[in-house]
Amino acid sequence: MARKFDAQVLDNGLTLLMETDDEAHSAAVGFFVKAGSRDENPVVMGVSHFLEHMMFKGSQRRTAEDVNRQFDEIGANYNAYTSQEATVYYAQILPEYLDQAIDLLADMLRPALRDDDFTMEKNVILEEIGMYADRPQSRLHDAIFESHFRDHALAYRILGTEETIGTLTAEQMRAYFDQRYAADRIIVTVTGSFDADKVKRQIVEATGHWRPSGVQRHIEVPVLRDTDVGLQDAKLSRHYLAAIWPGPGAEDELRYTATVLGEVLGAATGSRLYWAMVDPGLCDEAELGYMAFDHTGAFIGFVTCEPARAEQAQTVLFRTLDSARGDLKDDEVERAKSKIATHAMLTEERPMGRMQSLGGTWLYLGRHITLEEKLEKIMAVTTSDLEGLLARTLESPRTLVRLGPTVKT
Repeated sequence: MARKFDAQVLDNGLTLLMETDDEAHSAAVGFFVKAGSRDENPVVMGVSHFLEHMMFKGSQRRTAEDVNRQFDEIGANYNAYTSQEATVYYAQILPEYLDQAIDLLADMLRPALRDDDFTMEKNVILEEIGMYADRPQSRLHDAIFESHFRDHALAYRILGTEETIGTLTAEQMRAYFDQRYAADRIIVTVTGSFDADKVKRQIVEATGHWRPSGVQRHIEVPVLRDTDVGLQDAKLSRHYLAAIWPGPGAEDELRYTATVLGEVLGAATGSRLYWAMVDPGLCDEAELGYMAFDHTGAFIGFVTCEPARAEQAQTVLFRTLDSARGDLKDDEVERAKSKIATHAMLTEERPMGRMQSLGGTWLYLGRHITLEEKLEKIMAVTTSDLEGLLARTLESPRTLVRLGPTVKT
């Protein structure tokens, strides 16, 4: 039997997406909350990620120990993550445990937010910020977004800073929760083998009393300009380089072309950057990819090499990108499309992958896109399409961030 999809908006504004597949041997459920670092303000930067932690600290019905123990009792693969534009809570289970998983997740999303838990978890978040500050790749990621997007909300750090988390209050968190975790900001996605009517009844019963807030994301176009930033750290023994420039937004049909272009230019293996920088031994890592956001997007490249080769690596990076204009070959484009199609097929043949794809797509487009439609769009991309997009993007403002050992003078 083919997959059957259904989308409904409940009376309180919550969106329920269900895709049944009688041939599946598992089920997956995800609660997609339209709340990420982009929805914050500088004073409460990091509150979305902090809230993700607090969801696992218990509700009025469950303690933190209850939450983790009960997920383990049903053998669930469960977790959560926070991005710039969403916070997602999910579980993958055997079909017979789906109702317990839904009950757990729905209960988690109405947390107790106790003062004692808030204080304790704040220390955990501060430790996490310190841990990531010791990772060059994380520092580079934060620096490239801050330098590129500047005053735009996409520049905000997902974890926040020691200052913003240190001064954040439980009252500020509760106010943010009331607005951003409202019913009309949540998409519940269920995939795999399950009874759709039963699941709908359970979701209505579990979430029907949740209230809407009417809050919308503030969309503004980032103001960009060419930027070059150099950072030094005496503790480093490697050189790290990041470059970013604009790409199409998540709602733009050019997102398919951008995905293929990123694969051609910067896939971990077999791409233009791989053959120019990694295969000859110039760099141990040289990758580039496309990231889609709400009404904006970006191409982002990362390079790692020995400090003595930093200048050469930067030259080869931009020479490789610039030389691709007017020189893309049909065969490399076809290879890239095949790799993307294979990855999409392998991911979305499982309920877990379908759940992530359906929920993520609905967040941006508010509609259902089948795997077949997605593959058709990818395979329809032509070399000429890539050439056109590449020509436009390379003329856009470009941000470069370099992070390496302290240079002795």
